[in-house]
Formats: sequence, structure tokens, C-alpha cells
Amino acid sequence: MADDGRLAEGQRRHWQDTYRAHPGMYGEQPSAPAVHAAEVFRAAGTKDVLELGAGHGRDALFFARAGFTVQATDFSPVGLEQLRAAADEHGLAERVGTEVHDVRDPLPLPDASVDAVFAHMLLCMALTTAEIHALVGEVRRVLRKGGTFVYTVRHTGDAHYGAGTAHGDDIYEHGGFAVHFFSRRLVDALAEGWVLDEVQPFEEGELPRRLWRVTQTLG
Repeated sequence: MADDGRLAEGQRRHWQDTYRAHPGMYGEQPSAPAVHAAEVFRAAGTKDVLELGAGHGRDALFFARAGFTVQATDFSPVGLEQLRAAADEHGLAERVGTEVHDVRDPLPLPDASVDAVFAHMLLCMALTTAEIHALVGEVRRVLRKGGTFVYTVRHTGDAHYGAGTAHGDDIYEHGGFAVHFFSRRLVDALAEGWVLDEVQPFEEGELPRRLWRVTQTLG
């Protein structure tokens, strides 16, 4: 895979165009992983949540309605504009902050500053294995002791694994979207130094997409 940023920049443009063409493309209802994460966060006494790859914000808004303070990041300004408008419309602006951010860069938060981090299908975007490890290291940095990280990823049992354009490092592009398909070995490697609470398989959307929901805690 070329590491000159061309794939990443192409994906950024693709997501920008997609959000413009399909405002609120995922609907208003939260994802099933977000509903589960809210239960986990509440049981852990979480007050503030960082969502990575929030898009137009269906899950960020759900977390805010559930009583959490949410910092939502995404590399698409268009998606976050839609999120801010929806937060204003629903009276949630005081609970939801947004920041344009590419997860290849350090997270824009101080050390030990949030209780929980949530990322639905963000880690399996067009990120190299090295970039994914660096990102999880950043998640570890910004979490408070005992903090919880819930993320979901498409895995190598998915029907699109091996299909479309191969970019190397288990990244395949299909329909304009590039996905890094996770092996169980990668999940376990990312959990080193954490408490790995759960790796739960589930299905979502068409095909259907096959994913893992991973929950790990910072001891």
C-alpha cells in the first residue's frame, strides 16, 4: 500500500461527497453498538464520551440524549456540520462538541481527560496497521484510569474481504469505500496492556456486513 496519503485523501473526498449527496445517510436512530456502549458506559459511571468518526452524528446525539457529554470528531467537515445542526434542532448543543480531526494525527485532547471512547467502524477505515496501533495508543493516552473503549470493525469473515481493489495490509476498496478488515490476531494485539472484556460478533446492513464489537478497559 502506498503511504503517500493518496488513498487517505481520496477517502476524505469520497466521504465529503457522500455526506453532501446523502445528508443524514444513516438515519436518526442510533446504531446497535452505540445502544450497547451506552449501557456499558453507564454501568462504569461514565460522564464524558469521545466519539471517533462520528459522521453526521446519530450515535453522538444518542449519547447526549442518554445524559453523557460528547466530544464528536470526524475528518469530514460536512458530516460534522450536519451533526451540529441536528444538535441545535434537538436542544443538545450544550452536550455535544465537535472537532474536525483525522485519526492519523494525535487526538486533540489532554492526557487522561475522558471516561470513555466509542468508534463504530472507524478503526476499519483506510488505516494501515501501524496507524491503527498508533490510534489505539492515543485512545489509551486520553482515557482516564478504568476508562472504557468500545469499537466495532469489519473482519476477515466479511463477504467483501478480498473483493474489489486490493491496497495491501488487508485493505480492500469496494464501491468507493476502502476498508481494513481485521483479523482476530490484530484485535488481540490492540488489547495488549488492556483488559479485553468482550469480542462479540454481529451483523449489520446489507450482505450483511460481518463485524466484531470489541470492549476493552484501561486498568
